[in-house]
Amino acid sequence: MLLVGLTGGIGAGKSTVSLGLAERGAVVVDADAIVRELQQPGTQVFKEMEERFGPGILDAQGQLDRAAVADLVFTDATALADLGAIVHPRVHEEIARRIEEQSSTDSVVILDVPLLVESGWEDLRGTIVVDLDPEVAIARLIEFRGFSELDARNRIAKQASRSERLARADFVIDNHGQPHELEDKIALAWQWIQSLAP
Repeated sequence: MLLVGLTGGIGAGKSTVSLGLAERGAVVVDADAIVRELQQPGTQVFKEMEERFGPGILDAQGQLDRAAVADLVFTDATALADLGAIVHPRVHEEIARRIEEQSSTDSVVILDVPLLVESGWEDLRGTIVVDLDPEVAIARLIEFRGFSELDARNRIAKQASRSERLARADFVIDNHGQPHELEDKIALAWQWIQSLAP
């Protein structure tokens, strides 16, 4: 198994890069997808979140209202810490389980974690950072994902800085260009990953 980290600030284009690497044969362990799975109704995480934050975080169908959760936690440091205490240990455990499943294979495993730098993952053969100026990311979040400017800024403020991420990068994908340019850069990243194989 070849384990490579992938990270980037919100709105940087990390999900597009992750998809491109999966299309080339990588096994992607996606922390955001795991979070969504663990927050489904009926799970322990869902139950603990409802107990901590109240019924206001649920929509009319009884599903988690992610926007309502974001509104609560990204403006309240205590609430954010409480959410992290509920979610992060379970996510870490599930990520570790999925990596272990691949440990005896010769797969390229991409550990796709938005907070990779903050969480201090070790044992990676290398780390890819998808880089984008935060102001450009904010504009893209507003235009393409329906974020308010305040929500986008609050979320970016809670993540590692651009310079902190770049300091941990072994390979940087600059995503300031057009979508077709990003595809070329994903191809280069895949070549780089192949070069890490023993």
